[in-house]
Amino acid sequence: MRERPSHPINRPVFFIPLAVLATALIASLWQGARFLAAETAFNDWILRNFGPMFTISSVLFLALLAAIALSPFGGTIIGGAGAKPLLGRWRWFAVTLCTTIATGILFWGVAEPLFHLNEPPKMLGLKPGSDAAATFAMSTMFLHWTLTPYAIYTVAALAFAIVYYNRREPFRLSSLFEPLLGRRAHGPVGSAIDILCLYALVAGMAASLGAGILSLAGGIEGLGGFSGGVPLRWAIAALIVASFLISAATGLQKGIAGLSVLNTWLFFAIIAFVLVAGPLGDMIGLSLSGGVDYVRTFVPRNLGLDVDAGWHRQWTVFNWANWFAWAPVTALFLGRLAVGYSVRAFIAINLILPALFGALWMTAIAGATIAIDQHSGASLYAVLASQGPDPVLFRLFDALGGGSAVTATVLFAIFLSYVAGADANVSAMSALSTHGISPEAPEAPLLVQIVWGVTVGLVAIVLVASAGIDGIRMMSILGGFPALFVITGAALSLVVLTVRGRRTVIPAPAD
Repeated sequence: MRERPSHPINRPVFFIPLAVLATALIASLWQGARFLAAETAFNDWILRNFGPMFTISSVLFLALLAAIALSPFGGTIIGGAGAKPLLGRWRWFAVTLCTTIATGILFWGVAEPLFHLNEPPKMLGLKPGSDAAATFAMSTMFLHWTLTPYAIYTVAALAFAIVYYNRREPFRLSSLFEPLLGRRAHGPVGSAIDILCLYALVAGMAASLGAGILSLAGGIEGLGGFSGGVPLRWAIAALIVASFLISAATGLQKGIAGLSVLNTWLFFAIIAFVLVAGPLGDMIGLSLSGGVDYVRTFVPRNLGLDVDAGWHRQWTVFNWANWFAWAPVTALFLGRLAVGYSVRAFIAINLILPALFGALWMTAIAGATIAIDQHSGASLYAVLASQGPDPVLFRLFDALGGGSAVTATVLFAIFLSYVAGADANVSAMSALSTHGISPEAPEAPLLVQIVWGVTVGLVAIVLVASAGIDGIRMMSILGGFPALFVITGAALSLVVLTVRGRRTVIPAPAD
């Protein structure tokens, strides 16, 4: 383990989000029903009033990144012409992929298409379980897990990479606003931004960890033939938190990158198994028909113009809110990885390649789920409706003839996927909570990382115990709401940087 320099705690940024989260936890335990009702009402208000802002901004982010990639600014080297990369391209891609998807692609990759297949929006007039509904389900999985969501991450992370390495701004989210506000971006306003985004990321990570806990519990109970209840979920949360803290403490090269590479190979192994064991012809056919529908309906489906407003809020806006919740603090970590590469390469690694991976994953996992559910008289959906989303992923692999060995491998992949993503974000959260972080001294004190890791675990387990999947949805939206304004500001800063061109970018000083 590397020796870390002593960085003093940024007291407001560290203690205020902790106090807010502690208050929320106490309220949820003490006044569970009332607190859940208040959360629900606030979530409904956010969805009604800001749903269009989530969707419109996401599409505009994608257009902005395309314009930047094609512009002369795309050739700018992050960190200056002499900067040396931290990671090779494969390890960079693996860390980026695992930092951004966590357990979501495993949990929702099976549960979500079952909802879309059997409960399509009424406005489309599709018969549940029909081939048309299957095409819609696959198209929707491409929508929610490829280009548009990764544009949210990429805009924020690219803006931070430029201001941190090339303009030598502090390791703070307020630095994202420096191209817009100059030195006024720092100070009390900057601290408020950091505080809001730390809360947002804890909410987003807790929602993702909650999904992971449910998936792991469902698999373990299925393998062991017992019901572990709340104690099992507490044990899973404790093991995950301990693991990602150990990984984060060992640093980028040894812990985070190593776990990410292993996790990425596991993802590809799962895809290969499903393609071999599953109904390949049906999966390819669904991928083609869903892909055509995805392209044909890209703009209206993103904006919710051709589906019921309630469905759009429940699914698309929920997904975007979850990605927004992770994006600000995740941007600090992803931006840190980018030194030594061009802006154009950054967009390829953070947007194009993960989106292609998402399409491949959904072709296999969502495609197999849809095909098997259609051929078996909605048997997987019946499990989802009667037992919730916990065991559905493992029922899919049972249907594919995977057996206990494959189930154990998938369990390990779920565990590893959250650990690989969480250690990177806890590292960034901890760095944001301390003073003096720089490219030369990027590591925060271990104690700060422990506090944030334990906090995420506590929020997640209370969330799962008290509200289940509905709580996961609400926590995602509550986290995404403040992050929406931060990422929008980052996008505007990126516009300013691009319009000014390379001459505004200050090369980093030589070591």
